[in-house]
Parts: sequence; C-alpha cells; structure tokens
Amino acid sequence: MSTTPDATLEAPPEAAPVAAVAPAAAAAKRPRAPSRERTVGTKVAGQPAFVLHSYPYKETSLIIDLFTRDFGRVALIAKGAKRPHSQLRGVLQTFQPLSSSWVGKSELRTLTDAEWIGGMLPLEKTALLCGFYLNELLVKLLARDDAHPALFDHYVSTLNQLAHNEPASIVLRKFERTLLKETGVAADFTRCVETRRPVQAGVVYVVDPERGPRPERAADPWPRVAGKTLLDMECENYEDAATQAQSKQLMRFLVAHHLNGAPLNTRQILIDLSQL
Repeated sequence: MSTTPDATLEAPPEAAPVAAVAPAAAAAKRPRAPSRERTVGTKVAGQPAFVLHSYPYKETSLIIDLFTRDFGRVALIAKGAKRPHSQLRGVLQTFQPLSSSWVGKSELRTLTDAEWIGGMLPLEKTALLCGFYLNELLVKLLARDDAHPALFDHYVSTLNQLAHNEPASIVLRKFERTLLKETGVAADFTRCVETRRPVQAGVVYVVDPERGPRPERAADPWPRVAGKTLLDMECENYEDAATQAQSKQLMRFLVAHHLNGAPLNTRQILIDLSQL
C-alpha cells in the first residue's frame, strides 16, 4: 500500500513503556482481511481477479465488477476499453483469470492494467450458463470491498470442475453452501436449533433460514429434508440421489431467502434446462 506525503512526513510518536505497547504491537501483527477503509485511495498491482459483469460507460469505456482474491468485489472504470485497438478489449472477459491493477480514492476506481493469466479451460454450453449463475450470485450476495480469499479459491475450483464436465448440480450445491458460509448466513446443519442436539439421520427436518434445522411440523411451508441430507451436505457428500434432490430444493429456498426476493435470471434458464 502506498503512503501519502503527510504520512511520510509524520513525526514518530514518543516511546512508551514496553508493558503499555506490547498488546497493541501484538494486535498489529495479526493478519486482517483488506477492508474498504484500508484499500480506498491505494494503488493495487498484480491482484488475481475475474470479471463478474461489465457494462458500457460513455462512448469508449466500461465499468466492470471485478472479483478479486484479496479485496473482494471492486468496481472499476476501464477507460478506453471499447476502443478497437485497446489492449483491454480482448482481456476483460468473464471466466478468464486475470492479473489486475488499479488506483483510486472513491468507490469507483480506475483500472490501470489487466493481463490474461491463462491456465483454465473455457466454459461451454450448460457449463457456461452455470458460470453466469455463479457470477450473478456473487454480484447479488457479496458486499463490495469485503475480502473472501477462501471463496475466491472455491470459485476458481468450481469453474475448473464445470469446465471438466463434472456434475453441475453437485458442483453448484457445494458453491452455494460455501457462499452462504462465507457471507455469514449459513446455519450449522449438524445441530437442531430447538434441542441443541445433533441432527439425526432418520428424522425429517425443515431449515429455518435465520436459525437452522428443526424437526418438521405439519404447517411448515419450508422444504422438508431428511437429517441424512443435512449431514451429507455438511460434509459435501452428494453421492445419494435423495441427497441430491433434497439439497437442490433446500438451497433454492435458502438462496432465494437471502436474496430478499431479488430474481436470478440465470437460475430460471437453468431450471428450464433441468440442470439446477
């Protein structure tokens, strides 16, 4: 992170007793995820990233929504990217790993460089639609400037799995679950919220989207799932056909709840194709 002239000229503070500064020094050494306050106004170079979405800005530029490993979602203006001879024109494509650089002090920063890294197969046919579904989820569920490096790595892994024609329904379930965990809204599927006892494989449950699993009741409007399905999902085991079917309905319900009614355009297409 670059420093401002004021920060460079600032006089060092007077020395304090060791006992007084030791806790603060220890806290300063703890790694922290980049936040908006720490990244706005900085120069960032060589950041791994993917384009989630882009749209025209004025006559020759684009505004891009970038998913980066260490800074989360960032909004950037790519000046001149629509010009015929722009180096960015063929680089800013979805599902292509990039090395990105930018500067800026506002929420909308300026892209200064983007290079294609390569090393990934392109998505085709249904896998391509699934990729757009992932991007739409990230745009609608992730806050800007909130770093999720583990989710970024899972996104890369998911794209690779889709490109290698692994079962889309299973790959998407794992990503949806990881996304809700990373954003802090996923419940623990291993414990009943009413009894605090472990979920039982032979019991039928519903999942309260704000609390977690509890035994079903006759009037429940929510999807019913076997305890085995919840336990399978928690350990990412989707071999059982019943787990696949029930997890599809459950995650469709949970994602819709956390979207607060916002529609997912790609989901409807995939539902029509019986892939989601």
